[in-house]
Amino acid sequence: MFTARRKIQKDKGLEPSEFEDSVAQAFFDLENTNQELKSDLKDLFINSAVQLDVAGNKKAVVIQVPFRLRKSYRKIHVRLVRELEKKFSGKDVIVIASRRIVRPPKKGSAVVRPRNRTLTSVHEAILEDVVFPAEIVGKRVRYRVDGSKIIKVYLDPKERNNTEFKLETFSGVYRKLSGKDVVFEYPVTEAV
Repeated sequence: MFTARRKIQKDKGLEPSEFEDSVAQAFFDLENTNQELKSDLKDLFINSAVQLDVAGNKKAVVIQVPFRLRKSYRKIHVRLVRELEKKFSGKDVIVIASRRIVRPPKKGSAVVRPRNRTLTSVHEAILEDVVFPAEIVGKRVRYRVDGSKIIKVYLDPKERNNTEFKLETFSGVYRKLSGKDVVFEYPVTEAV
């Protein structure tokens, strides 16, 4: 039972794909070989993993983790992503929590859906997960004359060294997950 299969738990008993098995194996290897992550990874597992093509010839590995484990993953996020990027060389690794969007209730229904299950709320939360560990400090929506819109997201300049080379990946992954075009920037600080 102590195999890589316990590191991935799919919904409704579905079989994991070959790529998901390789990501689960990487988690299992990290738990057994990396002493600083061993105790943290012991109880953690993933729901799914997908490899996406972003920005030319770059690839990204998007790992979905259970919503209830997201705080545990955030504690070790930087070290975990660094180790996984070593294993999947040349690919950026992004860890997001699995969230569910619930459709609006029908007219006359007494059921009220939770605010965090709305489409807007889920897309906002995915955006925060994609750019983690950087924080979003500002957001602007620009509507063009032709009706299209572009969202500009300003990230915290303190994390610039860690995230600047991943901005294209962030944008591509968010576009694949939500269908929205986003441009990531850092706010310009004026010297006084």
